[in-house]
Amino acid sequence: MPRVIPREQHNLSRKQISRGALKVLYGLKDAGFRACLVGGAVRDLLLGRQPKDFDVATDATPEEVKKVFRNCRLIGRRFRLAHVVFGPEIVEVATFRGTGDGESGGDRHVVDGRILRDNVWGTIEEDALRRDFRVNALYYDIADFSVLDYVGGIDDLEQKCLRLIGDPATRYREDPVRMLRAARLAAKLEFSIDPAAAAPFKELGHLLADAPSARLFDECQKMFLAGYGLASFRMLARYDLLRHLFPGTVHALAHDASGALEQLIERGLGGTDARVADGRPVTPAFLFAVLLWGEVAALAAKLQDEGAVRSLAWQRAAHRVMAEQGKRVAIPRRFSYAIEEIWALQPRFAERTRKRVFRLMAHPRFRAAYDFLLLRSGESGELRACGEWWTEVQALSPEQLSESLAPKSTAGKPGEKTGSGKRRRRRGGRGRRTSAPQSDLQE
Repeated sequence: MPRVIPREQHNLSRKQISRGALKVLYGLKDAGFRACLVGGAVRDLLLGRQPKDFDVATDATPEEVKKVFRNCRLIGRRFRLAHVVFGPEIVEVATFRGTGDGESGGDRHVVDGRILRDNVWGTIEEDALRRDFRVNALYYDIADFSVLDYVGGIDDLEQKCLRLIGDPATRYREDPVRMLRAARLAAKLEFSIDPAAAAPFKELGHLLADAPSARLFDECQKMFLAGYGLASFRMLARYDLLRHLFPGTVHALAHDASGALEQLIERGLGGTDARVADGRPVTPAFLFAVLLWGEVAALAAKLQDEGAVRSLAWQRAAHRVMAEQGKRVAIPRRFSYAIEEIWALQPRFAERTRKRVFRLMAHPRFRAAYDFLLLRSGESGELRACGEWWTEVQALSPEQLSESLAPKSTAGKPGEKTGSGKRRRRRGGRGRRTSAPQSDLQE
């Protein structure tokens, strides 16, 4: 029997639920089905937070949900779901899942303990036991506005602790990504992870290598681009899960004697969290450029030491790092292009001749690369001074900037002007040049 918290004893109100979710709840109820708000929405509302999504659980099958709502589409093979669309809002509707062998109208396929397909329908009691964490197994019943707790989720909310439903090792084998979800939820809610839930991480963390790389990319976006990225990063590092997602980052941090790389990553993630809090846009490209910087910078330096010219060294290093990282977390090409451009522009900030400065400032990735340069300012005093210089010149008009810069042919040092500041005429005739400038040879 569930623990029933009646309306007058909890803080969840229909005013906090989206209009689309209410239409789905009442539509199913009026059609004779049981309908409950479930999962993270109930959890967040009870904690005084405003959820981004509202999920509904019901005893109606996906086909029956589609008959109730004409604005419904069915998705998924592994987990069949109904999506009811109200303009920009999509309400996800899941049928109560059971623990049977498929006799109740669906199918379930398990290989080596891992659930590959799960479409067995059951009761609300079975559905609660099938969920991952106890705080995610709370139901808000639209019939009487009560909150139903079948597994002790209310106690966990009060104690601010994440506990799994069932045997932790078994649940992680069913779906290894649950280990990442544990770290993400603990970071988001500022909860602790129950020692029993964290104990299998060391033994079973390697199973994350078998999870689809595209799914891990989605999970990384949830961890790092939702406003609690820094806390998620620290949680992954604390429980030694980071190496299963970003092995190169872990290796670079282990060799980061100065601590500059760790500071860069923490500033980058903290800045992303601040942008999310302010409602400003964020992009996975900048995030991954930060997380993978230590690895690509070290490899590019090594290739240059071996004789590769700078541009080729950075190109090879970027391709190699992205290819290796793609084996763990699939980064879509539209983001990987941007990541490589942010990296490739970093050495160009040291070039301050007139032509190169204007060319760099006109680059589509200039702003992202400049922000990245400021993050790197902790690496050395030289980089800090470089960042300050680029900050100052952006406040100048094009005419002022042009006057402050030396032509390439007269610059002894970047930004240094000669006597009168006028261009010197080349000896040997206009346009003739016996050799390319050193900066061109390094391109």
